[in-house]
Amino acid sequence: MTVAAIVVAAGQGARFGGLKQFADLDNESVARRSIRGARSAASKVILVVPDGYDGTGEGADVVVTGGASRAASVRCGLVECADADIVIVHDAARPLASPELFQRVVDAVKNGAGAAVPGLAITDTVKRVQRLGDLTTVDTTVSREDLVTVQTPQAFRRATLERAHATSSDATDDAALVEAIDEQVVVVEGEEQNLKITSPADLRRVIEAVRGAQ
Repeated sequence: MTVAAIVVAAGQGARFGGLKQFADLDNESVARRSIRGARSAASKVILVVPDGYDGTGEGADVVVTGGASRAASVRCGLVECADADIVIVHDAARPLASPELFQRVVDAVKNGAGAAVPGLAITDTVKRVQRLGDLTTVDTTVSREDLVTVQTPQAFRRATLERAHATSSDATDDAALVEAIDEQVVVVEGEEQNLKITSPADLRRVIEAVRGAQ
């Protein structure tokens, strides 16, 4: 089965204060390292970039300009995946995802899943809150036994992902769109070190992790 990967790097990095996906990470860009990870499981890698990108492609096979939302950006990349059986979607801001993690989600789809995502069990107590003006109070404590936090890379049968995106909806991840069309999403084991860069402090932690592994 042929595998393509869409690496989403089209965000404006408002919380980071700049384009975090192209920040320097030990002498290469964050996006380039993410693309290198995606290539471990995919024969074709598509990089989705913001309007005005003037880089050299960060090592991707194809570079396309993204849309107004994350989902719209994935759809821009999906156009380039017509010859793939399986499509991986990965956030460029997660440069530490291992080749083994990419392979786990791909293998789950090869074994029959329509979609597969990495998940981590929640160890902290989780509470639902309510906000009353400036005051935030606890509404209830939520059982964490059936909860996981979800990461990328996520893998999909291309036909399933296309059908999910045909709704032209938006969501925080592609698995949510697949859930919305009542398709099953399989959860595989995620990775603690698969950090997402949101703030400059996150980037510093990722740099420390990279240098510590050398």
